[in-house]
Amino acid sequence: MSSSDIGRILTSDQIADFHRDGVVVVRGLFSTEEVTTIERGIELNLANPSGRFKVASKPDDPGRFVEDFCNWQRIAEYEDVMINSRAADAAADLMGSSVRFYHDHMLVKEPGTAQETPWHQDQPYYNVDGFNNCSLWAPVDPVKAESTLEFIAGSHTWGWLMPRTFMDNEAKWFPEGSLTEMPAIESDRENFDIRSWSLNPGDGVFFHMLTLHHSYGVPGTQRRRAFSLRFLGDDMVHAPRTWVTSPQFDDLEGEIPVGAPMDHPLFPMLRTI
Repeated sequence: MSSSDIGRILTSDQIADFHRDGVVVVRGLFSTEEVTTIERGIELNLANPSGRFKVASKPDDPGRFVEDFCNWQRIAEYEDVMINSRAADAAADLMGSSVRFYHDHMLVKEPGTAQETPWHQDQPYYNVDGFNNCSLWAPVDPVKAESTLEFIAGSHTWGWLMPRTFMDNEAKWFPEGSLTEMPAIESDRENFDIRSWSLNPGDGVFFHMLTLHHSYGVPGTQRRRAFSLRFLGDDMVHAPRTWVTSPQFDDLEGEIPVGAPMDHPLFPMLRTI
């Protein structure tokens, strides 16, 4: 798609908010039909999980939190939304850049799930370096304030913080003491600029891969099914890790040189500007 085909779908204020805060909400990003397409894709994914599927809640959790990654090549609904929706156009607006697809991510918290998603950044778990990027998180169920994602405004400028396992709090990726530790946000919430939004199906939240975010569990009877798309801008390059990334991409070292753009069929270019 050429630059003449890309509509500027976001306002200058939304773009400025993203650059300043590392997060912005976009209401009505997806049409009713697109929400139905995403929902159908999630249900197909749940019925036929990939080898990357994982349960991210403990066995005694009264609900269940599950995730799956990198399914766009086998779930047509995901590919359709990735290519044909306005999501990549919004990413182009936010990054001021061409848009390369990185990966899709399905996240479902069933009713009553107690498992919280702890405060974290995404990029330390990935196999890419660079700064020009964004992720989209879009629910197909209404999301109340108590179950939505929360973000620390401006935290995408803080540099990398120590990544730890979500359930055991282990530092498996970097040696203890090698990176700044995550601040104790939950015990000091009033001293952080926390942003969050109740969301309806069709809404989306775009955030930088270094923006700190988390969510609580899902009390009550409402499911929280969400779909994420991750996008790479012009400066993002391959950075093979010595640890298992999330998601893990096997054998890329022989196909994409270290420090090279992610020019590979797994990571198609969606918009060029």
